[in-house]
Amino acid sequence: MFLANDFWEKPRPEDPYLAKAHDFMRAWKTGQEEFVLHTSGSTGVPKPISISRNQLISSALATGKALILDKGTRALVCLNINYIAGLMMLVRGMELDWQLTVIEPSSNPLLDIGASVAFDFTALVPMQLANILENPSTRNRANSLGKILLGGAPVNTHLQNEILNIEQPVFQSYGMTETVSHIALRKLNAPVPEDNYTFLPGIQFGTDPRSCLFVSGAVTNGETVQTNDLVEISGNTFKWIGRADNVINSGGVKIVLDQVDQIVAQTFFHLGIANSFFSWYLPDEKLGQKLVLVVEGAHLLIDQELILDEIRKRSSAYETPKHIYFAAQFTKTPTGKVDKRSSFQQFSQI
Repeated sequence: MFLANDFWEKPRPEDPYLAKAHDFMRAWKTGQEEFVLHTSGSTGVPKPISISRNQLISSALATGKALILDKGTRALVCLNINYIAGLMMLVRGMELDWQLTVIEPSSNPLLDIGASVAFDFTALVPMQLANILENPSTRNRANSLGKILLGGAPVNTHLQNEILNIEQPVFQSYGMTETVSHIALRKLNAPVPEDNYTFLPGIQFGTDPRSCLFVSGAVTNGETVQTNDLVEISGNTFKWIGRADNVINSGGVKIVLDQVDQIVAQTFFHLGIANSFFSWYLPDEKLGQKLVLVVEGAHLLIDQELILDEIRKRSSAYETPKHIYFAAQFTKTPTGKVDKRSSFQQFSQI
């Protein structure tokens, strides 16, 4: 852990993780212009991409402006600095003159922080915040994190309801390595939770013929980044519908798997089911592609037909999975996201 902004000038730490932070900060402070980062691998094979110094600075300045994070901001860095979300915390700290506390990523970072320590800003993945709120020793300390930025995975219905009780502002981010972290934010708690993401300053945007978002700006070095995310744009905001590569055709009806996931999330919350899940599909002679649900863990105590009946109450017959499969454990990407294709592989021959 370190707090000094001149950390990069000090001897290289023996701790391997802090040593990586030290090396990056030294490279930054000595003027390195290009950095090689790796994508998360959530939508394909992880790949290296080159990011310029100006892109990283543009992203840091946009975040500081959007969230009103000024000089002297006390920030907790508890995301992996090998990936863009964690690395950008270091860049923001150096460019905006913050006071950084860097710790190695863990499932509950507050267990590694003294109870009297408070921050103005913290970036987390949803799993970290969920673990903080579920642990009796850290549950009441969530407000000590300051403004909270969530990214890297969806926020489920249970966590969304827990977030409503947090006094500090909590934001969900939209972005990717290619856009140098987030380029849009939506607030998840008081005074009014937002359904739409608001673009950060300096982002140009639009949709292609598929209704998939594309963006450009200083953070993309002026190049257009085309996404596979289906969106509905309204003014300077957009509603995320789902990924175009998560759309299946079942009996001639197009089904967005991400929308099915939202329906299942509401159903699981209603039934008190905490298991992770995702919607997927199987080839089917009659339907072409058959919608199924994959749940992590052992078979549930609740009858499978009851679950499907409850889903059916909230959706159309087409959006109701035809079967539920149970996987002992989901496969994860290096950044902790569920690798759906790999996780479902065990059922692909069914």
